[in-house]
Amino acid sequence: MITIEKPGPGDREAWEALFRAYIDFYQRVEPPAMYERAWEEFLAESRMHARVARLDGRIVGITHFFVHANTTGPDVCYLQDLFTAPEVRGRGVARALIDAVADWARAQGCVRVYWNTHETNATARRLYDKVAENRGFLRYQIELV
Repeated sequence: MITIEKPGPGDREAWEALFRAYIDFYQRVEPPAMYERAWEEFLAESRMHARVARLDGRIVGITHFFVHANTTGPDVCYLQDLFTAPEVRGRGVARALIDAVADWARAQGCVRVYWNTHETNATARRLYDKVAENRGFLRYQIELV
């Protein structure tokens, strides 16, 4: 059975292992301070939020999200990171995490949850195409540091 909950202080090691795997998947390298800052934010549960998925008591998935203002209406929720352990993919973990974020965002009065993924992430896109609408937007960014 999959359960979704806020991470607690004792979940740091399992959370960080999955977050590092997510960062590796996107071929990025982040300093140790980034993981520390994120963990502190998630435990504070004020600006940024996290949920972990447990299967048979073991953390097998993570998601990170936050609310932001929306110029055309009520706030929206951005699901920034989502990752599941490779050995549990296809077992409903990612869907359960997305559903939990959507339920949380709805309770906060948000009008939508949205996220990005790389166009080559075929495994995730198969799920995303089932649970959400691809609105066709392309992402552009300017690195400032």
